[in-house]
Amino acid sequence: MKRIVLVFLLVWMGLLQGVNAQDQSRAIDMAIYVEAPLAAVWNAWTTEEGVKTFFAPDANIDLRVGGAYELYFNPKARPGMRGSEGCVILAIEPMKMLSFTWNAPPDMPEIRKQKTHVTVRFSQATERSVKVSIYHDGWGEGEQWDRAYEYFKKTWREVVLPRLVYSFAVEPIIWEDPQIPVSRK
Repeated sequence: MKRIVLVFLLVWMGLLQGVNAQDQSRAIDMAIYVEAPLAAVWNAWTTEEGVKTFFAPDANIDLRVGGAYELYFNPKARPGMRGSEGCVILAIEPMKMLSFTWNAPPDMPEIRKQKTHVTVRFSQATERSVKVSIYHDGWGEGEQWDRAYEYFKKTWREVVLPRLVYSFAVEPIIWEDPQIPVSRK
């Protein structure tokens, strides 16, 4: 009996390791440096006023674990189609880390209801700059999930993070202006 339990535990541990390895290979992991004070960069991610400077034209943020982290990319759309509605804050470590659930865009209704996870880490890189790291995981399997993964990999790298840098280096994003800067890396 002990041998069966031991074999079961080894198999179970191996399966867990395989799941972790798969999850790690299916994560978006990137960083950018922002020339700004740490508190200002933290506020850009954690306040409604802040996210409006680079991330979305409107928001509902309740900065507490379990609080709302809803960014409205299309504020005039009908409820449920405006943006990250229904997303919540999972963890907060002031000035160091913010973690929240995230959903697929409205044009991916099959997977929109199942949330992924985003963790944003903040660290003082130099006297005048902050390193902002994004880790986005929790992806499912299948064609829709592959599409969502590629969409967010591109969006974090070419839109969101460059706009964050731009908002501090040049000016906050003017949402009515169709010339919103994006990176073409």
